Amino acid sequence: MQTVVCMRWGDRFPVDYVNRLYRGVMRNVARPTRFIAFTDDASGLDSGIEPREIPPIRLPATGLGGSPWRKLALWSPEIGLEGDLLFLDLDVVVVGSLDAFFDYEPGKLAIIRDWGARETGNSSVMRLPAGAASHLVANFEADPLGKRRLYSNEQVYLCRESGLPLAFWPPEWAPGFKAMMLPRFPLNLFRNVKLPEGARVVVFTGRPRPHEALKGEWPAKGWKKIYKRVRPVGWLDAHWR
Repeated sequence: MQTVVCMRWGDRFPVDYVNRLYRGVMRNVARPTRFIAFTDDASGLDSGIEPREIPPIRLPATGLGGSPWRKLALWSPEIGLEGDLLFLDLDVVVVGSLDAFFDYEPGKLAIIRDWGARETGNSSVMRLPAGAASHLVANFEADPLGKRRLYSNEQVYLCRESGLPLAFWPPEWAPGFKAMMLPRFPLNLFRNVKLPEGARVVVFTGRPRPHEALKGEWPAKGWKKIYKRVRPVGWLDAHWR
C-alpha cells in the first residue's frame, strides 16, 4: 500500500484544493494507494480521503504560526504511520504516474532540487520515511526563532539537519511552473505554457495558483502587472479537476 499525504491548515487554500489533489493522485497510480490529509478542518473532504489531525508541533505565537515551518510536523514521532510517505503540497498538479516516486533511490529522503538554491531541496514533492529524523521537531521546538534565523525555511533546515541520505528527483519529474515552464517576458504575453515531456507533478510556487493559471490570471500589483502575465493554461482542464 502506497501512502500519499498532504497538509492543510487555516484558510490559505480552500478544501477544493485537497479534493482535486486527491483525484489527481488516484488517477495516476497503478498500485493500491491511500491518501491522507493532515488538517485542522476535515469538513468538505471527498469520501476517499483519510483525514487526520496534524501532529502536534509547538510554533512561536508570532512569526511562524502560519508558515511552512508547520510542515515539520510530518517528522513528528506521533505521526502514527509507517513506511515511506509521498508528501505533496496543495499547490501542485499531478499530470503523470506517481508510482516511480516510491521506487526511486530507496532508503533516502527524496526531494526536488530547488530551482533557486541548487544546493538544497524544495519540499513540495518529497518522499520521507515515517518516524525517521524526529530530532528535527525536538531541535526546532527547543529554539524555533534560532532555527529561523539560521535557515531561511523549513526545507533548508530538514535538508541540512535530518541526517538522512538525500536524493534529488530527476528534474523532469517535478518541474516548477514559473521556474521551468513559463516563457520569459515578453514571450509569456503571447506564448502558451506547454506541459513538458516526462512531467509527473507540476509545482506552482506562489502566484499564480492553478485556478488562476487555468483562467490566465496572475494577481499582481502596480507596475508588476506589466510582466506578470500568463495565458490561459489549457492542459489544466484535464489534470486539475
